[in-house]
Amino acid sequence: MIYTVTFNPSLDYIVSVDDFKLGLVNRTTDEIIYPGGKGINVSIVLSNLGFDSTALGFLAGFTGTEIRRLAEEKGIQSDFIEVNEGFSRINMKLRSNEESEINGQGPRISEGDIKKLYQKLDTLQDGDVLVLAGSIPSVMPESMYMDIMKYLEKKNLKIAVDATKDLLMNVLRYHPFVVKPNNHELGEIFGVEIKTKQEVITYAKKLREMGAVNVIVSMAGDGAVFVGEDGSVFESDAPKGKVVNSVGAGDSMVAGFLAGYLQTGKYSEAFKMGVCTGSASAFSEELATRQEVEAIMKTHKFNF
Repeated sequence: MIYTVTFNPSLDYIVSVDDFKLGLVNRTTDEIIYPGGKGINVSIVLSNLGFDSTALGFLAGFTGTEIRRLAEEKGIQSDFIEVNEGFSRINMKLRSNEESEINGQGPRISEGDIKKLYQKLDTLQDGDVLVLAGSIPSVMPESMYMDIMKYLEKKNLKIAVDATKDLLMNVLRYHPFVVKPNNHELGEIFGVEIKTKQEVITYAKKLREMGAVNVIVSMAGDGAVFVGEDGSVFESDAPKGKVVNSVGAGDSMVAGFLAGYLQTGKYSEAFKMGVCTGSASAFSEELATRQEVEAIMKTHKFNF
């Protein structure tokens, strides 16, 4: 079974305004509401690709109820923990002359709530896949990812981590199966500016040396790079298409990579699926469907 963890899920409220004017009443031309959060996005895309997963995390209040309903509507099996204090956040994205975002805070998560999460993690079996993705709410320990991986280190799990800076660096000693920074995040980790795929490969190999089993680095319009435990290095240009919505593209790449690996056991195929799934989401108003991914797989040329 695949499990995803989203510590701070959200309702993503996306509104379009033709010509937004600050300080005035503005009317929307379009409105969309999605269940949000990186782990939830991974679960949705996995479901679209034909893979079952269980979404874990924390929900609270009326917004939490709606997040659960929308996730289940998209075919997601969930086992969220109900938090008593506060309500799940609403993240608002404004599309107009410029894009702007306002992200909510989320509920207050207690030590008791965190213990309940560990109880759920106790049920994971050898061979399961766990996805840890996104930021950690300020009300939780900053070491949460590391704590979870330490807690689970005696189990034979494949753990994917999509996080930034210290959240990512602190888990490397526990050998995550795959990590997925983008090139800017990779540069921030090492205090450099990374511009080329060769530079990405150099620093991705450093993450491997520090403990990551596999590293996939997204580079937006410049494509992606993979450095694997078996010594393989793959590069790809970005598939051609019009970017409609970049939200969730990185999460989709993680989902596609895992789906490709579980389906074939080959890193080359996993990387191809990851690249095409990330692009399929970027080219779509919603997250990638299998049909959209397969269409890109047929037309995009890989040089390996």
